[in-house]
This record gives sequence, structure tokens and C-alpha cells, in this order.
Amino acid sequence: MAIQSMTGFARHEGDASGCRFVWELRSVNGKGLDIRLRLPAGFEALEQPVRKAVAGVLTRGNVQVALSVNVTGAAVEAVVNDEALEAVIGLVERLGKRIDARKPTLDGLLNIRGVLEFRDPELSDAERAERDGAVLDGFATALAKLKSMRISEGAALTRVLGEQIDRIEALTLAVEADPSRNPDAIRARLGEQVKALLETGAPLDRDRLHMEAALIATKADLREEIDRLKAHVDAARALLSGDAGAGRRLDFIAQEFNRETNTICSKSNAASVTAIGLDLKVLIDQFREQVQNLE
Repeated sequence: MAIQSMTGFARHEGDASGCRFVWELRSVNGKGLDIRLRLPAGFEALEQPVRKAVAGVLTRGNVQVALSVNVTGAAVEAVVNDEALEAVIGLVERLGKRIDARKPTLDGLLNIRGVLEFRDPELSDAERAERDGAVLDGFATALAKLKSMRISEGAALTRVLGEQIDRIEALTLAVEADPSRNPDAIRARLGEQVKALLETGAPLDRDRLHMEAALIATKADLREEIDRLKAHVDAARALLSGDAGAGRRLDFIAQEFNRETNTICSKSNAASVTAIGLDLKVLIDQFREQVQNLE
């Protein structure tokens, strides 16, 4: 499966057993798969098939599914509510014994709210099954459109993320090649720091001074952080060229990018490396924002 974005929209219209239906599907970012349905009365039986279909195609995202239906080409049935009519007639008879009034006419009775109801004709089991099947076929078409849009968006995001990874790699190589990391430059900076300590005139223990110098030299070495950044770049590229479902893993890699860059900035005592580290942090934040859109 191709990498998908979690954002998308799809709409599909169709006809089924004398009704016109419209499916609308919307998908936005989400930590997991959250499906919210809005179905009209009489179509409740479609909920489970719809949920199962969505879960079979998508793994992440907040998905809103709405179905609207308009009845077309079917005669509306007029139905008398016998209970309401009997209640009205009983009331008329009781009042007729107490007051002198004309008997109510038929049209007067039918105009009383609740006595006469208009409703769509009832479908047989076979007709309902045929209608629901056609509506579900329409949903399958809408879901395919949504998936296609998410894949298209995913392809665009993959290109953007690939370019950002290239820039992260370039900045990592810039840190690696920075002149401040040259052993002679490190020794010179270390010598300056030791000299500054000696010029204070404070008594210094030789062993302690040696330990401090070794600690400064260790902090100046960024080899481990650079190697890890390179490894994360390779891992990110592998995920982008792989199957769907890479969003969570790429988000973890973005966190690791940020962790190594923070360490570089804290260990660096060269302004040039710190500047590159800050550029890396900005780029990694942009990378992570884009990753949040992937399934």
C-alpha cells in the first residue's frame, strides 16, 4: 500500500429503489482511526458494514461519514392514526352531551394534528435489501475516492519530506566538515581554556586539571551525534520509500533528529556549529509538522 495522507474528501451520488442518496466522507489527522457516522432514519443497519469497510482501508485519521437520502418517484401514503381518531371522536361525544354544538366534519377531523399522517410507502424486506445494497455500493465508491485522494496527498507529502531529509543530511555533513571540528582546532581551543585557568593564579591540582581537559575534549567531539543523524536520515528515507503506515515511525525519527541536534548545540563551543544546529532545529520542526499529516 502506498503512503497516505490523513486528510481527504470524497462525495458520491446515486439512485436506489426510488431514492436519491449522497455520501460525503471527510478525513483529517488523528492519533488512531476514529469513525463518526451520520445516517438518516431507516438506514441504521448500514452502520456496521460502513465501519468495517472504512477499517479495512484506513488505519489512522478522524473520518466523518454522512449519508443523506431523498425519496423520488414514490407516491406518499396518507395514513389515519386510528388511536388519535378514536380519542378525538370520544372527546366530541363527551362534549356533545354538555354543550350544543355541530358535529365535526370529516375534513375537520382530518385537519387535527396527529389524526392524518403522510409517510413514505413501506418497503418489503426484499426491496429494503436491494436499496441498502445499492447504497452500500455507492459508499464503496466514495471510500475508494477518499483513499485515492489520501494517496495523492501522501505522494505530495512524500516529495516534500524527501526534500527536507536531503536538507537535514546536508546540514549534518556541514557540521561534520566544519573547521572547528579539526583536531588541531580542538587542541587550540583546549589550550586557550587551560591557559585561562592557569592565569587566574588559583592553585590547580594537576590530576584534576587533566580530568577537566579530557572532559572538555570529549564534549568537543560530535562524532557520535553526527553518526546517529546520518543513521536516522537513512531510516527516514527507507520509510518514505516503503509501505503505508509510516507516520508514527517517522514522527519518532523526527524526535530523534531533534534529540541529536540539541546535543550538538549544547556540546558545541564553536559559533559556526551552533548556527548550523539552529538551522537544523528549524528544519526538523518543519519536518515533524509535515509528518503529522501522514497515516
